[in-house]
Parts: sequence; structure tokens; C-alpha cells
Amino acid sequence: MTRSDAGRAAAPAAADGPSPLGRATLIAACLAICAAQIGIPLASPIIGVIQRDFGASAAALAWIPAAFILPTAILELNFGVLGDLFGRKRLLVLGGLLITVGCLIVATSGSLTQLIAGQAIAGLGAAAVFPSSLAVVVAGTPEPAARARALSYWALSLAFGAMIGPLISGFTAEHTDWHWAYVPLAVLGLVTAAVSARWIVDSREPAGRGLDWPGQLTVAVSLLALLYAVIEGANDGYTSAHIVLAFAVALAAFVGFLVAERKSRTPMLRLELFRIPSFAAAAAIGLLAMFGFIGTAYALSIKLETVYHLSPLKAALPFALIQAVPLLLTPVLPKLLQRVHPRVLLVGGLLALAAGEIWMALLAGDTTDLPSMAGPILLLGVGFITMFSALTAVAVGTVDIRHAGMASAVTSLVRETGQALGPAIVSAVALGTATSALATKLGTADLPAQAKGVASAVNADGGAIAVANADLGELSRTLVPLARQAVEEGLDLGLYVCAGASLVAGLIAVLALRRSAAAGAPVGLDYEETGDTSVRPEAVDAAAPKAQALPSN
Repeated sequence: MTRSDAGRAAAPAAADGPSPLGRATLIAACLAICAAQIGIPLASPIIGVIQRDFGASAAALAWIPAAFILPTAILELNFGVLGDLFGRKRLLVLGGLLITVGCLIVATSGSLTQLIAGQAIAGLGAAAVFPSSLAVVVAGTPEPAARARALSYWALSLAFGAMIGPLISGFTAEHTDWHWAYVPLAVLGLVTAAVSARWIVDSREPAGRGLDWPGQLTVAVSLLALLYAVIEGANDGYTSAHIVLAFAVALAAFVGFLVAERKSRTPMLRLELFRIPSFAAAAAIGLLAMFGFIGTAYALSIKLETVYHLSPLKAALPFALIQAVPLLLTPVLPKLLQRVHPRVLLVGGLLALAAGEIWMALLAGDTTDLPSMAGPILLLGVGFITMFSALTAVAVGTVDIRHAGMASAVTSLVRETGQALGPAIVSAVALGTATSALATKLGTADLPAQAKGVASAVNADGGAIAVANADLGELSRTLVPLARQAVEEGLDLGLYVCAGASLVAGLIAVLALRRSAAAGAPVGLDYEETGDTSVRPEAVDAAAPKAQALPSN
């Protein structure tokens, strides 16, 4: 984004141009993004407590993180348009209030359905906050040096929220009922709304902007149907009529989305961006890498909390450590991006992610202590932030600088789709495998026929996790070890799937960027070959310094 474009994109209605970013506005924007980010990992350390409280099936557990992430993936692009049309300040206030309402619904939930509904409402608030808080910061900083400094504070606030989220829920659930874990975020959401209403300097840019309702509707239906088919198919079978129908609806809605975007005057996603090979590769890499990273985190939460019943605070520590690594490395990433080409960092980060995921799978099944997991956790943290920062630089640098904002938004959409699919697919693969493995173990176990019948019924109804957590009296002494072993085998397979996704992403990075590296072009653009002469080598260098300010949701 050029300086003039940045100014136009954030200009308020006043004719004298954008107001300079004041300290109060910056603090309010940072507080808002921190609150939104806290909500994403908040459930991770307490998912086992939730499972035991509600007796949730393995498939139902996957909806807990997905319900928060999915609104962001579906609505973030159009929330950016709403901010341009009606003002970013209003969206920040609305987002804070929605986070509060959603968290209060979760905090008072008496059923899993109410909990998931609350997660979805809070995720809706986060979807409003993510683009609006960044736009407010960019709007008030037309000068590159001031913008870089402000974005670094924004990025640090986001990373801090990701780190402190698991600790909040883990500490609260350790000493009180798990429902109280959502009360601090409910209060913070209310504070965010009040601070934004009082201190945010509003900005908007309605010229040429419009909501893409056909695109919004079709992409929402497609993602919802896809998630439903993947998650529920693990229990009901992927050949069941309603699961096949859900996959068909997802495909038809996706085709409808493509048609709608081609015809729209103001598309939420510019399909022509995918004609640039490097941009298409960056999108695929983002989808696969975020699927692997979030899928691994979900598998770890199931293992620590649901299977081995670690206390919420102990279960929170690995997640906090994974997020602490990006927080510590964020200040040095701009210098690293200036000295090392983004494509090198991208491949290195993906390999580190894959190594951490494989290492985690190779650990002994009953490994739950933090020192033993420190190695793969550090690899995951370093690999994630390195991959993400380099990926942003690659994606933004492959397009005309005038479309850098759209490119960043599209890659964000793709990444968040990967985040939503991670828990869903890992749950389907890992826990579906565990159910089959336990059925096999029960068939060969030296148990009375009645005991096998009871265990098989519980396994068929709720999966191996249900057997591991069921109170079956003396029978549990025999069944729990079998069920845990089956779940461990399934989770290991899920981790290998995540590692495979990271390795495929690394292969795409190497193959897509190799020709340009040999030719000296930036990040494999091949702009002469594609005829896109608007893309120039300096675009990557211009995009790299800001990549560290756009960490993952």
C-alpha cells in the first residue's frame, strides 16, 4: 500500500485529511485487538473440563473452537467494508459489546449448544475488531516510520493476548468453576467498548465501497456446510445421506461464490489475484500451514485435558509457551526480514513447524510434563511466527502495490479457513481412528461378554474419549488404559496429518518460488511471464517490514 493509498483508505469525512494517530487511539486499538485475540485460545486448557461437565462427544468438542473462528473467516472481509462505510469506531464498540455478550452466554451456559452459541457471538465481535483496529492504526499513520512503530505495538498486543488467553482460563478454572473463565473477557470486552467509544478517532472511506451480499452469503453457506460434513461425518459416517448432502451443498455454494465474485462490482475477493502464481501459492501455503498449526494445538488440548485430566492451569502452560515465542521474537522480525529473503524464512518456518509436529507425535503417549514437551513446543512457536511473517511479505509483495490491502485480506481469509478446518479435520481423523482402534482392542481383550457389550455401546455412542472418561466402576480400571491407548494412536495420526500439511506447504513454497529465485525475481513472481507488469521486485521489499505487524488470528 502506498502512502497516498494508505491515507485515502483511512481518511475521515473531514476534508483536511486523516487525523494523526493519538496515544489514546493507539491504546484503545491495542486493547481491542488484545481482547479479540484472547478469545481464540481461551477454551483450549478447559476443553476437557467442558467435555466431562456436558458429556460431549468428540465431534461436539470440535465445534467449540470452530464456533469462535468461523465468524472471523466468514465475515472479516465485509466487516472491513462496513468500517469503510460507517466508521471503524462504531465497529470497535460493537465488537467489544458482542464479545461481552458472547462470553456472558458461555459463562451462564447449561448446555453445549448454549456454549457454542456464545462462542459464535463472541467470534462475531472479534471479526468486527480484527480489521477495524488495524484500519484505525493505519489511518492515523500516513508516515512509514510512524506506521511501523504503531503497528509494532498493535502486533505486540495481539501476541500478548494469544499468550495470556490460556493462562486466564487455566488459572480461573483451577480455582473456580470453568464458567468463570469467560468472565474476565466479558469485562474486558465491555471496557474495550467504553474506551473505544471515548478515545478512538473515527475514520472511514465510503467512496467506491459496497457490501457483497451474494458473495458473503455463498461463502458462509459453503464453509458452514463443509465444517458440518467434516465434523459430524466422523460420528455418522461419511457415506450417510445427510453428510453427502452437506458436502454437495458446500461445493455448490462455493461454485456460487466464484460466480458471484466474477459478476460483483465490489467483490469481497478479487479472483484475478489468483492468476499470479506466487499469490496462489501463498494462499495455499497459508491454508495448509494454519491447518497444521491449529490442528496440532487442538490435538494437544485433547490429550492433556480430555484424556489425561491435567489441571486447567497445567494444561494452559504449553499453549502459553507456544504463544510466548512469537511474542519474544516479534521485535526482531523486521530486521530479520530485511536481512534474509522472505522465501528462505518461509521454507525454514514450515520445516520447523513440521519438525515440531512430528516430534510431538513421537513423544511417549503419557508424556504430559512441560520439560519433555519443551522441544517441540519451541519449534512450533519459532516455526509459526517465522512462517507467518514471511508469508505475509510474500503474499503482499506479489501483487500490484495498489492491491496490497486486498491481498492481505484474502490471505487472512484463507488462513482463518485453515484455522477453522484444523480442529474439525484433526477431530475427524484422530478420534474416528481412536473409535475404530478401541473397537478392535475390545474384540481381542480378555473381558466378559457383558463388559465388552457395555464398553462397545459407550464407544459407539461417544467414541474412545467417552470410554476413557466414563464411570464404569471396576470395569474402568481395564477399559481406561485401552481407551487412552486408542486415543493416543488417533491423536498421533492427526499430528502426522498436520505435519504432512506443513511439509506439502513447504514443497509448494520451494517449487513455486524456485524459478523466480534462479531468475532473481522477487519471491517467484514471474510477472513478465504472467503479463502483470504492475508487479515489481520492490513490492516485496516494501511489504516485508510490515509483515511482522500482521500475525495470525
